[in-house]
Parts: sequence; C-alpha cells; structure tokens
Amino acid sequence: MTVTVALFQGPEFSADVDTNLAAIDAAAEGAAAAGASILITPEMSVSGYDIGDLVRERAEPFDGPIFERIAAIARSRNVAIVYGYPESSGETVFNSVQVVDASGLSIARYRKTHLFGELDRTHFAPGPELLVQFDFGGLRCGLLTCYDVEFPETVRAHADAGTQWLLVPTGLMTPFEIIATHVVPTRAYESQLFITYVNRCGAEAGLTYCGLTCAVAPGGNDIARAGAHERLLTVALDPAELARSRAVNTHLADRRHDLYPTGSSRPEQETDR
Repeated sequence: MTVTVALFQGPEFSADVDTNLAAIDAAAEGAAAAGASILITPEMSVSGYDIGDLVRERAEPFDGPIFERIAAIARSRNVAIVYGYPESSGETVFNSVQVVDASGLSIARYRKTHLFGELDRTHFAPGPELLVQFDFGGLRCGLLTCYDVEFPETVRAHADAGTQWLLVPTGLMTPFEIIATHVVPTRAYESQLFITYVNRCGAEAGLTYCGLTCAVAPGGNDIARAGAHERLLTVALDPAELARSRAVNTHLADRRHDLYPTGSSRPEQETDR
C-alpha cells in the first residue's frame, strides 16, 4: 500500500513567523486536498534560516508556541507535518526538525548533527543523536537535515538501523546544486532507501536557495522534482518498490565488513615548516 506525501518548496519569500506559518497552513490545505497524509517542509521553515541573531530571538522549546500552532494546523487539515525551527534547550539552541501527526502529537524530533560553516556554527550546537526514527505509512522513517545527508556515513547508518524512508528538510543554496541533482540520488541508490529532500527557494539575506526539491526512489531515479520556485509536489511512495530494488541491488548485503575499519579517524594535518 502506498503512502501519499506532499513536499512544500517554500515559502519563496520568507519573512516573519506568522507569514511562514500561514504558508505552511496553505500548503497543508493543498496537501490534504491532493490526498497526502504528510507534509514535509524545509529546514527552519517556520523561523527562516539565514536570519542572523533572530535565530536566538525566535528559538523556543520543542513544545512551545510554534509547536502549538503547527499542531493546530495538523489537526485542522488532518495531515501530519514535518517542520524546521530553532529549538532552545536551556541556553543551547539547536537547528531542529519536528514531526507532528494529524492528531497534533509530536512523534519525532531531530537536532541537526553536522553544522554547515559559520551559518550554522554561529548560532547552533550540534545535535548529539544521529538516528532518530519513527513509523509512518508502512515505512520505517528517519530524519536528517540538509548538510547531514552529504555524508555517506549518515545515510548508511540509517540503512543499517532499518530506515526505509529518509526525510531531509534542507536549505541548499547556490552554487551547490550538485548536492540535489547528484549526491542525493546517489545516497538513495547506495543505501537502498527512499529520500525526500525538501529545499527552500528564493532569496534570504545573503543566500539564494536553489530549490530542486525531490523525491528519489531506491533505484536512484527521481519520482518527482521541483524547479527553482515555490512548489507543492505530491508523490506516492510504494514499500513494494523498496523490496524490488533491494532484490536487484545487493550492495548492502554484499559488503565485506571483515575488511572495513570499525571506526574512522581524522588524519593529521600537515603544517608549513
């Protein structure tokens, strides 16, 4: 049995929290009308991403006012929602993603583990837990955020832990389109799972987001892909397709664990003498 999923690439011109929540509400309405049971939105979709010191001002606990408003939207539209926001935990702020089901209950929460440049490191602490999973639509789901998926180890760890569908809210900017067009399909193929990679679009402060939101099958082929502008995509994920793909592509089963190092180390950097 397939699960119908809506991917919201937007809002194109994000401003304040109220504007973004209104856009997510409209997307949830569209998702429900299209028969989707879950709506995935981009990284930091509620607060904005490249917003400087506003990150700390807009940060709040996972069960704060943003959660309450998203939960109300989910109940009103009868659709689960995946959204991004700055999460405060004491004095620490994380770049977080939360999943709220159609009844308004939080069913998963992930804190970005791999921070991208000063854009992330200035404002966020790295999350301590890589493997966050939940079940939805007959699939074992996992969460990553943007830069996380660019490391093969993260996706393979999910595959080894049983993840079948990886949800990746993102904020990919130009000139890194190759991540959306080549790296994400490669990750889906090499680890044999579905990936929904949901990007921002438009411009925000000094960034121009490249869009290219996509749903990729375990075979590495696009199920659907957006262009550069605001878009609501609806796709159907079929668990049977995963089984068929894994029967043909046996990379996971054929690995030589006896030859691979059990851990990784960082090589020493050479210094000028």
